[in-house]
Amino acid sequence: MGPLLFCNTIQSLLDSLLSALTLGFLDDFTLGGAQQSVAADVNHTIEGGQQLGLHLNTAKCEVLASPDTVTSDTLLQKFSFVAVDDSALLGAPLLPGAALDGAWADRCAELSRAKEKLSEISSQGALALLRASFSTPRVLHLL
Repeated sequence: MGPLLFCNTIQSLLDSLLSALTLGFLDDFTLGGAQQSVAADVNHTIEGGQQLGLHLNTAKCEVLASPDTVTSDTLLQKFSFVAVDDSALLGAPLLPGAALDGAWADRCAELSRAKEKLSEISSQGALALLRASFSTPRVLHLL
């Protein structure tokens, strides 16, 4: 019930944001749009969050932008900058590039380790586990 109650509590804050893109998953917000709009929404989120007893951890905040983007807002300047090609949302790469290549390499390494473990059980059990591993979000979102 905890995640549901948390999401119900912050839904009105998320609904009040004006950026072109506003997404929320538990305590992770994703904003997208014009820099001024996003900066205003970040400030609004900080103020609204404080009223709910929440605090923005700027060490975990990121700005996804091209390397030549200049940020005029002092709060956004505190966020870490991530190149668009390296971007991921909730662990899922957004575009082909380094992030997707790294995610595939990680999944391949996991499956290699699993292959060694699967050889220790019956072939039917191993096949069932292998099939199930390709339907999990850890692999499926990369396809």
